[in-house]
Amino acid sequence: MKRSLFIAALAALAALPLAAQAQADAPAWPAKPVKIIVPFPAGGTSDMMGRLIADVLAAQLKQTFIVDNKGGAGGAIGVAEALRSPADGYTLLLSGIGSNAIIHGFNSPKPSYDSERDFIHVSQLAAGPNVLVVHPSFPAKDFKEFVAYVKAHPGKVSYGQVNASSGHLATEYLKQAAGLDMIGIPYKGGAPALSDVLGNQIPMMIVNQDAVLPHVKAGKLRALAVTSPQRNPLFPDVPTVAESGYPGFSAVSWTGLSVPKGTPKPIVDKLEAAMVKGFSEPANRAKLESTGFVVVASRSADYSKFLHDEIVRWTKVIQTGGLKVE
Repeated sequence: MKRSLFIAALAALAALPLAAQAQADAPAWPAKPVKIIVPFPAGGTSDMMGRLIADVLAAQLKQTFIVDNKGGAGGAIGVAEALRSPADGYTLLLSGIGSNAIIHGFNSPKPSYDSERDFIHVSQLAAGPNVLVVHPSFPAKDFKEFVAYVKAHPGKVSYGQVNASSGHLATEYLKQAAGLDMIGIPYKGGAPALSDVLGNQIPMMIVNQDAVLPHVKAGKLRALAVTSPQRNPLFPDVPTVAESGYPGFSAVSWTGLSVPKGTPKPIVDKLEAAMVKGFSEPANRAKLESTGFVVVASRSADYSKFLHDEIVRWTKVIQTGGLKVE
């Protein structure tokens, strides 16, 4: 028995130089172009985020990063494809609030992935508030007047909603927090809903800050509240919901970078460092901040905890409101 253990130990020792040599011979990552799956169509905010990440990582890691748009099913199709890809660092995922947090709150249909179990979350890139906007003709001039008006007219005020979007969930969260009775008008996309607010077909909606910023600046919409924990620099005079009587209220739209579980830790560490360093540069930060996003560029552990907390938050909102995917 002792002799066999001795022989096995010798064999293991003999294999060590071979393993070390194999590791030394392996090409350093990234040795070829890297794909970033953006689980939404080209042309939108998520696409812009993905292309900005690609540019920053290319500059930091001296390799080509290619955006691959895979839209459909609220982002679930692209996320599922990323999960099926080899965990070798050559397929990355643009993760976000809808496809990696909100989706887990609905009982049906269930996604084919678990955002916490199946992915390593490298870095949260940015967060932006949703903004409650109304047509200028709406009677309420500020957020407190808005709440008072809706409570005085239960079931009479309508709003545009894109099912399961961050704006939809933010509105539902506000209804629950403030005890508001409003009527949601479903739309297939944010653009037609916003167009109807601009045209006064519907009086209000809650939507991403980058979509409404030019209209607010032009006086075509009135911003009554932002849903982030702090005021946004591009809406400095617009109060937060939290400071207006609902402490703890937070409903931000966010994106980040994730990889399939099993991706080697040295690659994850390299990506994390590149994201943190790249988005600490003023020029890169300015590209996001110019549209109202707050640059986060977090560490992997922080992004993982944030994502967990978001899943808990939105699952509670969805279950309390009895929301369903239509």
